[in-house]
Amino acid sequence: MKARTVLFDEVGGPDVLRIEEVELGAPGSGEVRVRVEAVGLNRAEALFRAGAYYYQPDLPASRIGAEAAGVVEAVGPEVEGFAAGDPVSVLVTATGGMSPYGVYAERVNVPASTLFPRHPSVDAVTGAATWLSYLTAYGALVEVGRLGPGDTALITAASSSVGVAAIQVANLVGAVPIAVTRTAAKREQLLKAGAAQVICLDEDDVVTRLGELTDGAGARVVFDAVGGPELPRLARTVARDGTLVVYGWLDGRPTPLPMHWPLAVYGFALPAVLGHEDRKRRAVVFIESGLRSGALAPLIDRTFPLEAIADAHRHMEGNGQVGKIVVTVGREDGGAA
Repeated sequence: MKARTVLFDEVGGPDVLRIEEVELGAPGSGEVRVRVEAVGLNRAEALFRAGAYYYQPDLPASRIGAEAAGVVEAVGPEVEGFAAGDPVSVLVTATGGMSPYGVYAERVNVPASTLFPRHPSVDAVTGAATWLSYLTAYGALVEVGRLGPGDTALITAASSSVGVAAIQVANLVGAVPIAVTRTAAKREQLLKAGAAQVICLDEDDVVTRLGELTDGAGARVVFDAVGGPELPRLARTVARDGTLVVYGWLDGRPTPLPMHWPLAVYGFALPAVLGHEDRKRRAVVFIESGLRSGALAPLIDRTFPLEAIADAHRHMEGNGQVGKIVVTVGREDGGAA
């Protein structure tokens, strides 16, 4: 069986991505074959493609992609809990990595451990836009930051899919989400997404404005995707006994350790949730419950067909989106998945 698959042979810009018919064998031991209907794009994939991620692609012909949704077509030996016909979401983490298991494809063989059951009421686009963003937001804010009712959460890069997820998670636990974005162009969209207040860096100083909004108390959790040399200043917005959670490095420059002590600084990655069975169980229950109630609802910025994967990456790197970019994958009959 052959499946159209996105590959790249060298690191670089979006144009290095190509689509090729790749032979796909039967799923191996512990693996499941999934017919992909939608793929969620994440900033990590742009970094991976460019050779700037924390692990490097295996070249040439590296696969790419961490998050998707579809339907199980076949299961390999020693797989329990999944059967052909099951709707699922897929989240490929560092275990195995994107080069062998990247999900930008019509069909993929992935470890069964990367699957999340997808309720029939959750469509593929939503299923492809959920798990990375909400596991990150929930894990950082609730499991690590202990965010609770009445607490303030300061969320940088708030227009990203993780940022929007963090706004919704904070609201669901009764906290007050304050969004930070670069320009006022996204203010209304972030307010509509649930932010209690929006700090626009082209208008306000984040330290001064956050102090005004909290009467000088600061934020119980500061959830930062940017890093870089401004992190020590951002640390001044953390409340006493609060936590600065850094989960990204969009700035790209060296990030000095904040010396605004006493201060708890936590470098967050998904293993902080997925590597602990109790945390993972609580996260899955929280997210599935939120999806059912509608309190958690991924905001879809734009969809692209698989054939336009390079355009989708250009759009992502243009930083104009609010929410998740999703790539839809055509079915064999030519219809949209």
